[in-house]
Amino acid sequence: MKLGLALMLAMGTAAAHDYQVGELKIAHPWTRATPPAAKMGGVFLSVNNLSKEGDTLLKAESEVAEQAELHQMSMVDGVMKMRQVPSINVPASGEVKLAPGGLHIMLINLKQALKEGEKIPLKLTFAKAGTVEVKVRVEAMGSQGVAPGAAH
Repeated sequence: MKLGLALMLAMGTAAAHDYQVGELKIAHPWTRATPPAAKMGGVFLSVNNLSKEGDTLLKAESEVAEQAELHQMSMVDGVMKMRQVPSINVPASGEVKLAPGGLHIMLINLKQALKEGEKIPLKLTFAKAGTVEVKVRVEAMGSQGVAPGAAH
């Protein structure tokens, strides 16, 4: 019984795929599967800052794409526009969510199709907390990600 409980707890922790660098907790990095000819893909995640000081996401890098850029989508005069941003602020004792339709990491010139069920490497560099490598789970095409608090 104790062994079974220990295994369930270990599996739950591994399934959540959360990461920490300094006082920043990065939760559930994910992307969508892409068709074979796709050249771009978006990465989504949340960053929870446990510190009383803000931090800044400065850059992202991944070996599956020629480039990774920080982007913002917003509605301008009734038209959805996307633009590159130089950095993303992570507020003190707060959270920033990178999600479809808002802030995200854009993978440009993909070297391969992103296939559902795979995990791809992504390196995130923060001004204060430093650099961390995370594994980004590839969800189904059209996915909206996993609901907060849901096991994965």
